[in-house]
Amino acid sequence: MTPSVAAVKIHLARLSACALCPQMLKPVVVGRPVASRILLVGQAPGDKEPKLGRPFAWTAGKTLFKWFNEALGWTEDEVRDRIYFAAVCRCFPGKKETGGDRVPAEDEIANCSRWLAAEVALLQPQLVLPVGKLAITQFIPPAPLNDIIGKKLAITYRGHATDCIPLPHPSGASPWHRMEPGKTLLRAALGLVAAHPAVKAAR
Repeated sequence: MTPSVAAVKIHLARLSACALCPQMLKPVVVGRPVASRILLVGQAPGDKEPKLGRPFAWTAGKTLFKWFNEALGWTEDEVRDRIYFAAVCRCFPGKKETGGDRVPAEDEIANCSRWLAAEVALLQPQLVLPVGKLAITQFIPPAPLNDIIGKKLAITYRGHATDCIPLPHPSGASPWHRMEPGKTLLRAALGLVAAHPAVKAAR
């Protein structure tokens, strides 16, 4: 049974009030209250997402939505209305002293995993789309991108069986998806997404 939008709104209100990680910078970044059977899991917001109030709001988002538009024919608005956006961590971790975004600590990932577990329990997703290595390793053991992108995997997360199609991170900092074999494997992965029953049902 598909969950109600009201139940998703209650979850997002609880999530938005989370204050478990003192080093993480507020506000909590959440997506739209979508009762979707497709769950996209990013890594963590960058510095632009808290100001703009949505996940994947900047450069990486432009690339991600371009991928979906080419594969599914959906606009950014349609993607945000049809796919539930989650993440490994929902707050901006801050910058490293050496530059670049800080990688969330293990305790921060563990703290935030309760929200991901609640979303899986609530939405009962038929398809999980982890984006980037940190997100992918929440669902499957670490492996080179060449070995896992372009595949549909049957997984069980917190007792829930679902399909998983890993995607590379659309960040400009990573050239993997812009060179071979990454370009071909990404195209294969997006083809699997487009063909998935959960995506066809969301059209």
